[in-house]
Amino acid sequence: MERITEHESKYNNLEQQSITDLLVWMNHEDQTVPHAIQHSLPQIQKLIEALVLKIKQGGRLFYIGAGTSGRLGILDASECPPTFGVSETLVNGIIAGGDRAIRKAVEFAEDDLKQGWTDLKAQSVNSSDFVIGIAASGTTPYVVSALQTCRQHSIATGCITSNPGSAICEHADFPVEITTGPEFVTGSTRLKSGTAQKLVLNMISTILMIQLGRVSGNRMVDMQLSNLKLIERGTRMLMKNTGITNYKEAEQLLLKHGSVRTATIFYFNTHP
Repeated sequence: MERITEHESKYNNLEQQSITDLLVWMNHEDQTVPHAIQHSLPQIQKLIEALVLKIKQGGRLFYIGAGTSGRLGILDASECPPTFGVSETLVNGIIAGGDRAIRKAVEFAEDDLKQGWTDLKAQSVNSSDFVIGIAASGTTPYVVSALQTCRQHSIATGCITSNPGSAICEHADFPVEITTGPEFVTGSTRLKSGTAQKLVLNMISTILMIQLGRVSGNRMVDMQLSNLKLIERGTRMLMKNTGITNYKEAEQLLLKHGSVRTATIFYFNTHP
């Protein structure tokens, strides 16, 4: 099957173009990504609904990918604990080639048919969990074979790909297919395909956390207070929630209890 992501770019002689033209053309192509995702919202919804059920029953989420896809999965996973205050083991990112591949390409790691499942087994993956394979091409052996083996072990699977009907979709219970079309630089899927993956991952993790009660109103009430900016944000949130007018008082209450949620609950329990 011919991969859409490998189709010839609509633009040519790029090295001869002005910076202005290159910017305009890239921006035009980038604007097509949200529209492509819009067509796939029903698929994304089905995946998230199934994922929420698994997580509420005590399961974990695993992203698995190679190259840009793997790095984006790790990025999304790593941001869940500080943003939503969940355990570091709840959302996990796995990349072909291991942690070294986060910064530098590991040659042929994505072609290994067995390592994906080996890497998942190292995390004690089981039928309570949910595994999402990320592969723009939809044919990455490391990812496709991992999903195939997951299904053999009754592990729920999903995928994010830019090539509808590709091999990865055959092994995903909940495929998400985003037709982003040819890349600006032919075959460079870190561009539109990568942007689509990031946007979909945003949807998956954010809506999951909302469904798990990790957002109140529209605020991150369980965020980790890991820097001064977040302490200030949390203090302002606490002041708004409780009506406390003294910034220092609110800050001290927040730091004592460690989160906006816990501090708010304590305040109202002691100020009926």
